[in-house]
Amino acid sequence: MSDFPLNEDLFSDEVTQEPIRAGFGRGLKTAGEANPLIVALCADLTDSTQMSLFKAAFPERFIEIGIAEQNLVTVASGLARAGKVPFTSSYAAFSPGRNWEQIRTTIALNNQPVKIIGSHAGVSVGPDGATHQMLEDIALMRVIPNMVVIAPGDSLEAERATQAIAENGKPSYMRLAREKTPIFSTPDSPFEIGKAYVLREGHDISLLGTGTMTYQLLKTAHLLEEQGIQAEVVHVPTVKPLDEETILQSIRKTGRVLTAEEAQAAGGFGGAVAELLGEKLPTPLLRIGMKDRFGESGEPDELLDYFGLTGEHIAEATKKFIDTTSRYHQGF
Repeated sequence: MSDFPLNEDLFSDEVTQEPIRAGFGRGLKTAGEANPLIVALCADLTDSTQMSLFKAAFPERFIEIGIAEQNLVTVASGLARAGKVPFTSSYAAFSPGRNWEQIRTTIALNNQPVKIIGSHAGVSVGPDGATHQMLEDIALMRVIPNMVVIAPGDSLEAERATQAIAENGKPSYMRLAREKTPIFSTPDSPFEIGKAYVLREGHDISLLGTGTMTYQLLKTAHLLEEQGIQAEVVHVPTVKPLDEETILQSIRKTGRVLTAEEAQAAGGFGGAVAELLGEKLPTPLLRIGMKDRFGESGEPDELLDYFGLTGEHIAEATKKFIDTTSRYHQGF
């Protein structure tokens, strides 16, 4: 049995939904109450990124940088060097999208504990379209040395993750979705940086999800069970460092693996798992995500359906994958 408590109303039409960024806002305020060294910097998107809660509570520890994302992280690095614990927030399209070089050089190279919050990531940003639908951020950030990369699955986990990165003493990136998403965890569900969690046990295939896609994989497993397929669902909120032990233990049991992310499949979470398997456990792998293309303008649910990122679409892809792909058994 899983030791990760799940929302009892998980598959109900009335399942509670909340923007993941709301959890970040609460978590930052709580972290600020616990540590007076925490400061917050924003690039003119205080309300949108939910940094407004911290600003209202600690106005003397908040800095509005304006629409200058390169300056945003450079100033934060200086504050970190002076002993502060800076959080920066903007849309992920702009941070890390616009200021990657400054993040790399002023923060990561100097191993400064700046926390970079990339909000409004993924195609579920919706009508803002391809320019604002950041899909490359996981790939961009996980290749930077010293950088921790986290994609919370829901708002409750984002709240816990925010408090965790406030205390980890390392450069950290956390991606957040814009729209309301189902809450699949509970206040008692665990979160630890570098840990993955088995949410549902199975033996036919391992479904590995990060961020918003974990909920979709829980739906996938629920649909597959009706077809006699027992899928194991593993939630991987920390993309870097990857919990290799938990992931490999699951895949050794099932012999097949699928990854899902609301981001580019190339170089992102699926790429990280592919690298792990290539080096330690060659296994048939199907990556679900954006396949070398940009997003489009539309309503969030329409876009998830259009790009095949819903539980129903993933269930179809998983069934086909199982029907056409032999399981790997170690030692073959």
